[in-house]
Amino acid sequence: MAKSQKKIAPQSGRLEEWSPSLLKAQLYSRILVDIIIGQLSPGQRLDEKTLARAYGGEIKNGGGLAGVREALARLALEGLVVRRPRVGTMVAPLDPEEANAAFAARALIEVECAGLAARHAGKGEVEAIRVTLADGETAIAQNNVRSLAAMDEAFHVAVASASHNRVLAKLVMALHHTTARFWLITEGTPSLTESYEALAQHRAVADAIASGNVARAQKAMQAALGDFPADVKRRALG
Repeated sequence: MAKSQKKIAPQSGRLEEWSPSLLKAQLYSRILVDIIIGQLSPGQRLDEKTLARAYGGEIKNGGGLAGVREALARLALEGLVVRRPRVGTMVAPLDPEEANAAFAARALIEVECAGLAARHAGKGEVEAIRVTLADGETAIAQNNVRSLAAMDEAFHVAVASASHNRVLAKLVMALHHTTARFWLITEGTPSLTESYEALAQHRAVADAIASGNVARAQKAMQAALGDFPADVKRRALG
């Protein structure tokens, strides 16, 4: 979960090339969240000029066509868009089996990241994790799906970054995109009760990391992740 969408801190590639302060990073984050929540739907054709006009009004001097092309290139590397000769660029289709496998990987990697964060995170990193959750109640009360998706993204990236393992942080980001997108599009907006419960679970992870207790942090992350594979098999695969 994030205080604002700008809090999504890109990790793939060289980090300095995708600093959240850069326009291309803000454009990427905006398109990313719209793909995750289904605003840009699976299979939808993505016209670069149309995207530049649409997002240029939301992000001042949003980078124009060059910024859109860079964002789409990164999203293609992450498997969220597909680029085909003579066909163009489109949002990648949903793949239940891929989502199931991605979550199984998350369950291993993110639990480990939480433990590493409890061991290595400094005060500033713990605060960065907490900040991602600061506007949680407001976003839930307003049923702001875009903000909630951005918040969740930023939270998991912050925890992974606090692990001090850059390779794991990059993996968490890609895996999170796949599972969050599948879940939100197939299951729709969570209920208020589910959203508040999820917020409490995320804050429990932050508290556990702050305590420095590795086992507690790992257990809290397991609870926050839930049992996505079982739910996918039951609800999506039939």
